[in-house]
Amino acid sequence: MLTRIHVNQHHIKSNRKGLTDLPVLTIKNWKSNRYTNTAIIRDFDGREVARVVYRPEKPLKCGAVCWIETDLPVEVELQENIL
Repeated sequence: MLTRIHVNQHHIKSNRKGLTDLPVLTIKNWKSNRYTNTAIIRDFDGREVARVVYRPEKPLKCGAVCWIETDLPVEVELQENIL
């Protein structure tokens, strides 16, 4: 079953302004939408392979408040027309 993880930039902006404390990740598949600030991606054996994290109270040194973490190698698909 295809699952998509959507990052809601409008919730991030609203949370940053201090107006709300909304979850910024929406986990979507054909039958449901689930809302959270941390999504753990597991393989078929139940092992964690990656994690999507939203942590505004402790951003990365670069200032990022939402990112993906994994201990596995990451393949990069080259894009055309990048400056």
